Amino acid sequence: MKEMKFSVPCLFGLEGICAQELKHLNIPNVQAENGRVLFTGGLEEMAKANVCLRTGERVLLVLSEFQAESFEELFQGVYKTALEEYIPANGQFPVKGYCLNSRLMSVPDCQAIIKKAASRRLGEKYNLSWMPETGIKYQLQFSVMQDRVTLYLDTTGQGLHKRGYRAVGNDAPLRETLAAAMVLLTQYRGRDFFWDPFCGSGTIPIEAALIAKNRAPGLYRSFVAQQYCWSDNATWERVRLQAKEREYHGQYKILASDNDPKCVSLAMANAKKAGVADCITFKDGDATKMDLPAQEGIIVCNPPYGQRMMEQQSAQRLYAALGRHLKFANGWKKYIITSEPEFEHFYGRRADKKRKLYNGMIKCDYYMYTDKNRKK
Repeated sequence: MKEMKFSVPCLFGLEGICAQELKHLNIPNVQAENGRVLFTGGLEEMAKANVCLRTGERVLLVLSEFQAESFEELFQGVYKTALEEYIPANGQFPVKGYCLNSRLMSVPDCQAIIKKAASRRLGEKYNLSWMPETGIKYQLQFSVMQDRVTLYLDTTGQGLHKRGYRAVGNDAPLRETLAAAMVLLTQYRGRDFFWDPFCGSGTIPIEAALIAKNRAPGLYRSFVAQQYCWSDNATWERVRLQAKEREYHGQYKILASDNDPKCVSLAMANAKKAGVADCITFKDGDATKMDLPAQEGIIVCNPPYGQRMMEQQSAQRLYAALGRHLKFANGWKKYIITSEPEFEHFYGRRADKKRKLYNGMIKCDYYMYTDKNRKK
């Protein structure tokens, strides 16, 4: 099949990490932009990105890009797109998308126009007066940004953050893609002691275990593109086999703790589903009072933020207690994500680095205390 262009949307702040992942997979022409990463390739690159990416949200095949300031221009742009190369005569092709800072701002109207143009194009190519849409679903997506339209075909299905191990989460679940990025930013690869003292449903320690083992997060799930008429099952199997051969089989020191026993039980169940329960030790405990589990290591955590006034004050007291407890933990690097703008004040120390990340729609800072020998 000819070379194709792909787009990987990702959470804001993760573009560079996602681009680095793609480069490590030897995928060509990787280019990071705001909110997405682009690359080119064929079926193998598409399968690699779906199976192996930890920080991307999905893999979209770029069908066409064009300027449109009117519905007529939108119709003509879609009508000129070679949809028949990807969608068969009986394929379903629902449409969804978004508009931002453009003359065309009505999403329902854009959906209707794109559907009409796609139906006419496919009907003419297959010599059909109407499209039956009785076969496999080929999800069309679009974005209209500053009058620039991009038409995509989804190759993923359920988002890449759906690893399959977390059927239910706690009250404030951290998205798997963000948790993986937080771990990757520490340079953790399985050699250090790793501790999440606010483990909740276990997302951070589970992602840490997957990274330590170098296990592809999509190894045991399916993707919609596997069903596409132009896809090749042999390619998917080859990519999975190669990913499996790259796995490590070592002994890892990963501790997941929480002061809520229900969270610890949930985290244990999720780790078992993820196939990494043997890599993680689980423990009930208050992060502000527990003895440090080792002389040195890496702490990565997502403590409560507090979105309402009383919760915020409680969270601030927690940050202060955590800062006092870890004040002399000189052998540990600490990485803490929170939306609290005054976190450093309450924690009692300025971070060596910080990075803006988004937990869903919540703007956060990732505070990095990386100098183990610096005096507190």
